[in-house]
Amino acid sequence: MTLDDIDMRLLVALQQDCKQPLARLGEGVGLSAPSVLERVRKLEQAGVIRGYHALLDGHAVGLDVTAFIGVAINYPKNVAAIDAQVAVLPEVMECHHVTGGQTLLMKVRVKNTLALEDLISRIRVIDGVERTETMVVLSTLTEHPRVHLEIPAPAEGGRRRRRRA
Repeated sequence: MTLDDIDMRLLVALQQDCKQPLARLGEGVGLSAPSVLERVRKLEQAGVIRGYHALLDGHAVGLDVTAFIGVAINYPKNVAAIDAQVAVLPEVMECHHVTGGQTLLMKVRVKNTLALEDLISRIRVIDGVERTETMVVLSTLTEHPRVHLEIPAPAEGGRRRRRRA
C-alpha cells in the first residue's frame, strides 16, 4: 500500500489520540468523516494499523520494575523457536533480534525484583539459551509508543518539503 500525505497525517493524529471523533480527524486532513473512516479501514486491512490499545502506567497497576534482558543463544537457527517460547511470557513487552553481544533483547515489566528473578530463571531454562544479561531500569526519561513519521508539507512556490510529525 502506498501512503499519501493524508494517510500519513491521519496516522500521526491516530497515534496521538485514537479515540478522537472521525469528524475531528477529518477536519485535520480536509476530509469528511465517512472518507476518514474509509481510509482508516483501508489502513487497517493493509496492516499499517495493527490495533488500538490503552497505554497503561505500569506503576499504577503494580508493575514497578522495568528491565531489559539480553539473551545469547547457542545457535542462530534457534532464534525462531526461542522467540516462540518467549512470546507467550506475559511479562515480555517486546522481543527484538539484535546485533552485538546478545541475540535477543527483551523489554519486560514485573511486580518486583523477586518476579524479575523468576522470569530470568524461566528464560534461562529455554532450550538454546546460553546466557542472559539483565539491565534494570532505574527511571524512564523518555518513552514514545508511536512511530515517527515524516509528512510532506507544502513549501513556498508550490514545491513540497518534508516536515517532522
